[in-house]
Amino acid sequence: MLHSSSQTKSMENFAIVIHGGAGTILRENLDERLEKLYKEKLTESVNAGYEILAQGGTALDAVTAAIKIMEDTPLFNAGKGAVFNHEGKIEMDASIMDGLTSKAGAVAGVQTIRNPIEGARAVMEKTEHVMLEGEGADRFAKEIGLKTEDETYFYDENRWQQFQKIRQQEKIRLDHDATDTTGYIHPKDVEFFHEKKFGTVGCVALDKYGNLAAGTSTGGMTNKKYGRVGDSPIIGAGTYANNKTCAVSCTGHGEFFIRNVVAYDVSARMEYKG
Repeated sequence: MLHSSSQTKSMENFAIVIHGGAGTILRENLDERLEKLYKEKLTESVNAGYEILAQGGTALDAVTAAIKIMEDTPLFNAGKGAVFNHEGKIEMDASIMDGLTSKAGAVAGVQTIRNPIEGARAVMEKTEHVMLEGEGADRFAKEIGLKTEDETYFYDENRWQQFQKIRQQEKIRLDHDATDTTGYIHPKDVEFFHEKKFGTVGCVALDKYGNLAAGTSTGGMTNKKYGRVGDSPIIGAGTYANNKTCAVSCTGHGEFFIRNVVAYDVSARMEYKG
């Protein structure tokens, strides 16, 4: 996790927590100027959600607003800052869940939705489905009037150079899967995995009415195989909310979160073990 922010007071009955993703940048590679930019944008994000909650807004609205701000900057691997897949294309995933109703929405592999978290919420609120993917999700977003962009909007030179570097690294590695089935990462590959390969943004919130919400948005893994979908749009893996227990937004190596149904498991442990 690059950064985690929360803002709450002892007398307040609402709260919000955000994250800017795991593995996006190493501390030693973070100069003062860049660190300042990250902190400013994270502060803007958490404050946007906080103000909604303070004024009596819903957890869903707070989560959406906070994540949109992180999607609108190239600093984070989501929305405008999404990383490139193996073909040099952008494929974004997002999901959101309402802890009160257990309703949820997600989009996967979208390429034109400016704010994928809005696409996910629209799926939840405007369809009978939980997830739409690829071209269908992009088409749905356009039909209902969500903001869409062409590929030039999502292009970022730093992300492109990052993609080129990682693609070259993967070409020369003898073992194309640095992890074994237990999730162990070989020491020689630790630096590779930390070098800007992962990243996701997320937010969880509790509103004044006692309702929880969780949301997650990502561009996935740099140089991922075309069509790869991680945990971020998978309800129960990367995102989960239940008023009885908690709200969870995950970040890291998505395949492991999917296999272990991590977000739901956290909630289940709280519900059944107390």
